Amino acid sequence: MPFSIRLHEHGGPEALVYEEVETPSPGAGEVLVKQYAIGVNYIDVYHRTGLYKLPNLPATIGSEGAGEVVAVGPGTGRLKVGDRVAYAGPLGAYAELRVVPEDRLVKLPDGIDYELAASMLLRGMTVRCLLRQVYRVDSTTTLLFHAAAGGVGLIACQWAHALGATMIGTVSSDEKGELARQNGCTHVINTSREDFVGRVRSLTGGKGCDVVCDSIGKDTFPRSLDCLRPRGLWVSFGNSSGPVPPFELTALKGSLFATRPSILAYTATTQDLEEGANDLFEMVLSKKIRITSNHRYPLARASDAHRDLEARKTTGSVILVP
Repeated sequence: MPFSIRLHEHGGPEALVYEEVETPSPGAGEVLVKQYAIGVNYIDVYHRTGLYKLPNLPATIGSEGAGEVVAVGPGTGRLKVGDRVAYAGPLGAYAELRVVPEDRLVKLPDGIDYELAASMLLRGMTVRCLLRQVYRVDSTTTLLFHAAAGGVGLIACQWAHALGATMIGTVSSDEKGELARQNGCTHVINTSREDFVGRVRSLTGGKGCDVVCDSIGKDTFPRSLDCLRPRGLWVSFGNSSGPVPPFELTALKGSLFATRPSILAYTATTQDLEEGANDLFEMVLSKKIRITSNHRYPLARASDAHRDLEARKTTGSVILVP
């Protein structure tokens, strides 16, 4: 019987239990995937703690993985047994075997292996969404990106650099700052000793940034708003320090805009999903983006991966290997 990480109740990393489960069978429109690599993302922490509600418990969390199609259900046709595939979105990734809707999978091109795919698909398509769809970044853009040395941040450093943009990144240590610079971040702010608002104002000559991409949440709000130029855009796409508290619209001084994008909304159709994935694959295969996966854990040690992620001990991508 295959193994899976099961969550029987919300809680700390210890709530992630490695246990045997029944072999799943694909239903109509579904395929069965034998997984070789699983991505660990901060949204997994939100599901584990209950910040983001799950439909029911017990549950298997995780939203990203890569593997081989080993069985197909009725009503499928786009994929076949033996295809190399990956996904970003459907819950249930922390497992050796799992069922995935066929229309939520993308085929992996030559040159993209399983661990690379699981290290980048959700993070990479998140960056594409942020820099190419939520705000159209180009060579005239100055952006502030919080957590620039994280899994999403390092991809954003490289993608922004490829677009010719000026990227200001916040980090929590000098080591992470150097890593962000090596990946193309134009300016780095170490928030353990620098006030990021004052530093942004200095770097922009008092004008402020065009856009702020904020995955930190409570600890960077509302000060992130003070980093924006008039009519600038604040993009909230995570809550690693806790959720942003309720605020009045009058906080958006200077005719600011605010948005809370979801990657699922930007990849709602199979066409959208494939276009996003193919753009990412092209950036990686052309070597404009190099994916850094510094942390690899056995599936049975998912709890350790969560501890390190929450303690900010990780840089780049984190994966589990069944």
